[in-house]
This record gives sequence, structure tokens and C-alpha cells, in this order.
Amino acid sequence: MQVAVIGGTRGLGNWIANFLQNRGCQVTITGRNSLMGKTIAKKIGVNYTSNNVEAVSKAEIVVLAVPIDATVKTIKEVAPHMSEGSLLVDVTSVKEKPAEVMHQHAPEGVEVLPTHPMFGPRVRSLEGQVVVLTPQEEGKWYHKVFDFLENEQARVLVTTPELHDRMMSVVQGLTHFAYISIASAIERMQVDVKESRKFASPIYSLMLDMIARIVAQNPYLCYSIQTQNRYIPEIHETFLETFQDLRSMINQKNQDEFVKTMSAAAKHLDDLESALGRSDKAISALNAEVTNLKNSVGKEVGLRHMYSGKVHIGILESLSPDFLTLKENKKVTTLKLSNIEVLSYEELQAWKMSNLPLKTFDVSVVLPESSQPEIISCTINSLEGVVESEVKDVYQGEQIQEGFKSITFRYQVISTTSNKKVEELLVGFGGIIR
Repeated sequence: MQVAVIGGTRGLGNWIANFLQNRGCQVTITGRNSLMGKTIAKKIGVNYTSNNVEAVSKAEIVVLAVPIDATVKTIKEVAPHMSEGSLLVDVTSVKEKPAEVMHQHAPEGVEVLPTHPMFGPRVRSLEGQVVVLTPQEEGKWYHKVFDFLENEQARVLVTTPELHDRMMSVVQGLTHFAYISIASAIERMQVDVKESRKFASPIYSLMLDMIARIVAQNPYLCYSIQTQNRYIPEIHETFLETFQDLRSMINQKNQDEFVKTMSAAAKHLDDLESALGRSDKAISALNAEVTNLKNSVGKEVGLRHMYSGKVHIGILESLSPDFLTLKENKKVTTLKLSNIEVLSYEELQAWKMSNLPLKTFDVSVVLPESSQPEIISCTINSLEGVVESEVKDVYQGEQIQEGFKSITFRYQVISTTSNKKVEELLVGFGGIIR
């Protein structure tokens, strides 16, 4: 399938191009900087052109991933040149105006699907991510996109552009505005953030991390979200009025009114038990991973870098509040705790099987005649590092004592695994290795 990602050299557009290329699509990206575009295209294995019209004229799907303030202009540029039967998608954080312009300028026979992926380019997959679709009508492409997203285990929300923008004025407009305000206030007061974490509960650190996640985003995108959604000025005004009301209650030492206001806000949030449960899980997850690592010092661990995706496997040598050291063969690597995730046993074994060479061994063992070879083979297969085990031969003859039989097992192990484990198991069954 031919896909053109307009603005595919950076950010979410680049993520989409890379993701679709990995799903077997023939992807062409565009961008204003030709040198950068060619370099990025070569890196992720897609095509590049600086000509938007050329890219869309050959595409079955066109994804507009340009900045919000350039979206309308880009729609007008490319939409008229799309082929009949193709699909036009935008992925901006505002939906009303882009949807209106796409419907105005898309030729007859071109399906329009205004879309908002509710995630940034740091995620590794669509699993669990929310994608909002705002179709005017549900055409053939809509159903294909919907099914594709569900197969990728994304959470798909279908709504109207108007309702989307109203909700985003709160989900993004209000929360981003508040988080940026807090971060700016901390910066103005010159608070030593690292020092402040020493005095705080885990919830404060988690809140700071969430604030940092917002302010670390593209500031131009955040500015566009605040200025391009027509419902946000009203949101800002309500936020500022509420702030002034609360401030007055504090200044006037009006405890009753403050308690009443805070209680009403808590009640309105609804289902506080679930909210507390989710936040407890987030805090527990942070603590559990550190506890797991503390118990793994001196042992083999598998770690995945959250942003590069690189897997590190080695002996965990030491652990501090912020860093760990890992001995990978003869090399010692230092990793920042906040940038890694610990692989489960199953994930570690799966990675080894996919990336490390395998060794094949045959072993013959004399066991009582009543022994059941297939059950023993299954037990061998359950050993750590064993990939596959099978019964190759069962022999009873002159060389084997009466009441016994010789069984030959063939098994594969990951190259880092010793075959002594299998022999120890067979001896434990009462066998004699031949």
C-alpha cells in the first residue's frame, strides 16, 4: 500500500512513517529540509521527496502531520491532487477547522478521516493508546482504519470534530496550561527540584514527572494547541477565576468555603476509589521495579532502553537511586534508571532465542524400563535456556541391562546456557549417562 506522510521527517509524522513501513506499507515522507529528509528516509527505509503534490498524487493514503498552524494551508495545497478512491487523514490536535477544510478541498471520491492520535512519538506501539476518529460519514476506508487500529490493540474513540475540540480544551488546553504554569513558577522561584524530591512523598515525584513530560514536549505544538482551539479562551478564563476565588479564600482565612469548594471538586471528579487505585498502582510500579533490581544485584538481568529500544543483558553489579551498572561480557555499562525497563523472565528468554545462537546436543541415558520418554522430554524443555527437546531414540538390547532402556534426547539451548543442567536433571531421574 502506498502511503504519503506529509511532514514525516520529525515528531509524530516520523513515528507514523516508521510504524507503517514496519507494517509493510510503501511509505514516502516529505519535509522542507531535503538533506534531513533524505537522511531520515534512508535511516528508516522509506522514500523522500520535497514535493508534497508529487507524494500525494501517487498515494492511496495521505497522512498530514504538519504543525497545526500549517495544516489548513497544506490541505489546500495537496487535497486537490489526490486520486479517486484514496484516503486523506490529518493527525493534528484540533479537528473542527481541518475537518471543514478537508471536506471542502478533497475531490469527489476521496474519503476524509480527521484523526487525533492521543500520544506522542515516544511510544513504542499502539497497544493501549487512544486514537480519536471524527468521520463525517463511515466509508470503506473508515472501516479499514478502525479494524487496523483495533488489531494493533489501540483504544479507538469515534466522535465529532466539535465534541473532540471541546474535550481537548480540557484534556489538553486546561491541563497543559496548568502544568506549564506550575513548571514556570518553580523555575521563577529557582527551586532546586532534585533537592525538593528528597523532602517529598512518591506522589510529588510522580506529579513532577507528569509535569516534566508536558513541558518537555515541542513548545511550538503546545502553543498551537493553546491558540488554535476556539474553546480554550473560555477554559483559561474559568481557570483564572477559580484560582482567584481559591486565593481569596486563603487570604481571608475562609476555611469553610475552601473545604466546601475542594469537597465539591472531589465529588465531581467521580469514582475517587478508582482514581486512587490507579495512582496507587503507578506509585507501586515505580517502587516494585527498584525493589526487583535491588534483589537482582549479582544476578543476570535484561534491561530495555525505553527510547532507543536497545536491550542490555548482563550481571547487575550495583544500584544507586538514579543509576545502575551492568557488566555485559567484559564491558561495564552505566544506565539511568528512569530510562530503562526491566524485562520479565519470559521477555528475556524470548529476546535470547531471537538474538543469540543456539546449540544442539544429543544425550543418551539409561533409565528404568517404566520411564516415560515424552514426559522426561517435556521436563527438559521446561529448563531455563532450553528452547526445544525431543526423543530421538529408545533402545533395549544386549548392551542394556534387563529392566532398563536407553533413551536418546536431542535438545537445543541458547548459547549462553550450559548443557550440564540437562544431564543433572537426567541423573536426578535415576539415569546413567552413556
